[in-house]
Amino acid sequence: MSEAELIFTALAELSTRQIAESIQATGLPENETAGKKGGGIAKKARLELEGKTGKKIVSGENFLPPKNTKKLNGK
Repeated sequence: MSEAELIFTALAELSTRQIAESIQATGLPENETAGKKGGGIAKKARLELEGKTGKKIVSGENFLPPKNTKKLNGK
């Protein structure tokens, strides 16, 4: 991942955690809501930076190549 990708990921995680703590989230539904809101904050920031710089933040560097898998029974 690039430096910018790491920073925006950290922003999403921090935002999510603080939102979850502020609403005292318990269980999946409340934490899912916090996660979507936290991710939305990072998304807005990323889109604004991309708009100001004209450069994409997300790169292909964070994708792993597919693993070579062995076929069973000659299939």
